[in-house]
Amino acid sequence: MKVILVSDVKKVGKKGQIVDVADGYARNFLIRNGFAVQATETSQQILKNQKIQAAENEKEAEENAKALAEKLKNLTIEFRVKAGKEGKVFGSVSTKQIAEKLQQQHGIKVDKRKFVDSNPISMLGITNCKIELHKNVIGTIKVKLVEE
Repeated sequence: MKVILVSDVKKVGKKGQIVDVADGYARNFLIRNGFAVQATETSQQILKNQKIQAAENEKEAEENAKALAEKLKNLTIEFRVKAGKEGKVFGSVSTKQIAEKLQQQHGIKVDKRKFVDSNPISMLGITNCKIELHKNVIGTIKVKLVEE
C-alpha cells in the first residue's frame, strides 16, 4: 500500500515522502497512529501544494534574512569594559551579551547559538562577528570594546 508520511518514521522514511509498505503495517500502525495517510490522488495533490507553500516560505525567510544582514552590516555595538595594560580585557564579552544588547538597542532578536566562531571577545577595539541568519545567509556585525 502506498502511503504519505505525515511525520518521520524510523526505518520507513521522512515526512512528506510517499512510500510503499505492507497493507497491514499501513492500516494497523501508520494510519491508525497518525504517522501516515493513504496515498490517493487528493492527498498527493495536497502534498504537492504543501511542498510549494513550504518552498515559498523558505524563499521569503531567506529574503528577510538578506535584508537583516544588510541592516546588521551598518550597526556597531559598543561595550564599556574594564581593561588592563596592552588592551587586555578583564573577563570577556560573550555572544549572549551581544545578542541581548542587539535586542535592547535595536530591537533585533538573534539567537546566541547562531554566532559563527562564537569565541568570547577579550581585546579592546573593533571585532567583526558573523551571525548565521539563514542556512545560506551570514550577516556581520561590528562589536567595539572601549576601556571604561
